[in-house]
Amino acid sequence: MRAISRIFVLLFLLFSAQVFAQESAAARKMLNDVTAKIKSYDNIVIDFRYQVSNYKKNLNQESKGNVTLQGQKYLLNFMGVTRIFDGKKVYNIVPEDEEITISNGDNQKNDGLTPGKMLTFFNSGYKYYMDIAMNVKGRKIQFIKLIPTDSHSDVKNILLGVDSQTHHIYTLIQLDKDGTKTTFTINSFKVNQPLSKNHFTFTAGKYPNYYINRLD
Repeated sequence: MRAISRIFVLLFLLFSAQVFAQESAAARKMLNDVTAKIKSYDNIVIDFRYQVSNYKKNLNQESKGNVTLQGQKYLLNFMGVTRIFDGKKVYNIVPEDEEITISNGDNQKNDGLTPGKMLTFFNSGYKYYMDIAMNVKGRKIQFIKLIPTDSHSDVKNILLGVDSQTHHIYTLIQLDKDGTKTTFTINSFKVNQPLSKNHFTFTAGKYPNYYINRLD
């Protein structure tokens, strides 16, 4: 009987491994399709909703914002702050304090979901599996579960919702190990918009009374 039980256990493990491998391959293909679609656009303009909650910490916040992306350049408006990355430097403009912080930019650093890589962050540092599919306002949203390969990461897992027809990201739900839940939902996704040549250019003359803090 023990020998038979061991055979069943072995067969179950082999079957499970095969299923996970198939799910991983399907998830990878979908993520590759998302990346290819993103790279095919000259620029992307997004309006989004951002929610973060942690009941243990009595945290519950919701904000809206928008971001324009072109290659690694971006212009982000979020929580009353404008952030511009012109490909070399990052400019944080805070009207409430009339202060501008300028620093060298490096979108390759692994310091979280920076605007420049918010739509392609999943291409390294994660294992991935197909998860549930849902119908959202007539759109089929396929969720992919991402698990960090770094065991020391603060992130427990991420559910990435992808529109199966357009291959655009619809939502991102991140669960941290401390119980914090962050949800990023795209309300509007526009591509190849007419942008001025100075769209990602910081002009100090627009802020005559602001204190400028140069960190680098």
